[in-house]
Amino acid sequence: MKQSRSMVSVVIAVGVSACGARDRAGDADGGPQDAWVVGAPDARDDADARLVQANCVGLPSTCGPDGAASCCDSPLVPGGTFDRGFDRAGDALSGSTTFPATLRAYRLDAYEVTVARFRAFVQAGQGTQAHPPAAGAGAHAFIDGSGWDPGWTPRLRADTPSLVAALACDEVATWTDQPGPGDDRPINCVTWFEAMAFCAWDGGYLPTEAEWNFAASGGDEQRAFPWSSPAGSTAIDPARATYYDGEGCVGDADPDCTVADLLPVGTRPAGNGRWGQADLAGNAYEWTFDAAGAYPTPCADCANLGPILHRELRGGSFASSIDGLRTGFRIGFAPQSRISLTGIRCARAP
Repeated sequence: MKQSRSMVSVVIAVGVSACGARDRAGDADGGPQDAWVVGAPDARDDADARLVQANCVGLPSTCGPDGAASCCDSPLVPGGTFDRGFDRAGDALSGSTTFPATLRAYRLDAYEVTVARFRAFVQAGQGTQAHPPAAGAGAHAFIDGSGWDPGWTPRLRADTPSLVAALACDEVATWTDQPGPGDDRPINCVTWFEAMAFCAWDGGYLPTEAEWNFAASGGDEQRAFPWSSPAGSTAIDPARATYYDGEGCVGDADPDCTVADLLPVGTRPAGNGRWGQADLAGNAYEWTFDAAGAYPTPCADCANLGPILHRELRGGSFASSIDGLRTGFRIGFAPQSRISLTGIRCARAP
């Protein structure tokens, strides 16, 4: 079914806010595995080796521009120091250099979590009150108190049938009960709690807002968009991302905003970031670990551990305006929000 342009007007309006603006969406419905498999026989000696999570071993390599890459590639991001919320475009959306952060190396998945990956999670009975993450699961190695809090378990669906029903949140939901041609689209209609549970099960964690921002900005390059070269360039077109251009959603040839505008992950390689992550702008907003609010300062591998009233998302969506795709743009949603704009990308220890 088609979603009319008027149905996404509220979301589009968010995208024209300045970087760092605070927007809020209304409430809606609302055991880790640590084994790693080396992606190539000689990869143990390669500092830039891409690791594949064991939960992905049974899934075909169908992601990327040629449909032949592992959907669970997780390239290394070397870490460093940069300014959160800032880019070099030099315009009203560029932010400021007043929020520096320093990060150690980490891995950030090349692709947003696909429908097929999330289906494996659901079929394993995970992400429900019946089978929640263990206490402390999905924690960041350098941030105390960043793992699963059992007090969050009541925010999960009661059981698998209830979760499956909830994933069909509207006519632009990507979830399907059975494998099909949409398996490589990003999963959407997931809450922050389900995103947290998935990444813990998948042997990773939800990236901090600083980690997400660092990867999208190209670190100290401070890119305006993940692909910007030079860093201050604001050039954008449908070959780089799927978004709303002021007339319609550009993911497919139809200006109406439908599920077809949520593209299979990695199919716009011209939009990749500095370290190989795809779709850091457009397609689906991505939950981060941080509570919404002011940037925590000082920041060395930091996260905002404040009250869980709202959680930060990054990257824009298939229905976001161009401004909403800028690397410094932030938006906070209630963590139980379940809408077709939001997806998941996991981070991992290096």
